Amino acid sequence: MDCAMSCFSGDSNFCPECGTVLPMPRALDAVTCPLCSFRISIRLFAGQEIKSTVVFNPIEQSLMLEEEEDSELKGPVTDRRCSRCNKEGMVYHTRQMRSADEGQTVFFTCIHCRYQEKEDS
Repeated sequence: MDCAMSCFSGDSNFCPECGTVLPMPRALDAVTCPLCSFRISIRLFAGQEIKSTVVFNPIEQSLMLEEEEDSELKGPVTDRRCSRCNKEGMVYHTRQMRSADEGQTVFFTCIHCRYQEKEDS
């Protein structure tokens, strides 16, 4: 494919056809998208400067965040109604508590009052 045939336009770091991040231009005459094989002339990248940086968070900061987060309120929220406070919104997670040929156990935690329920499925 040729750059003139593209239906889209945008940032030159991304393929105009599928949106994949393009590889760094090399000494070849074109840059080829690794996903859809769309080809872009190397001339379109002339004069562009590409920079990247990586910022690492201090280990102490990430350890403090882990301690502060409430693990029982992590996960997807369902519109299940709490049997204690009667409000909708419960976080759930599943575990295989019984033998492998039986269903999983679903644990629900109310996001309002933190009441916990379990359901064998």
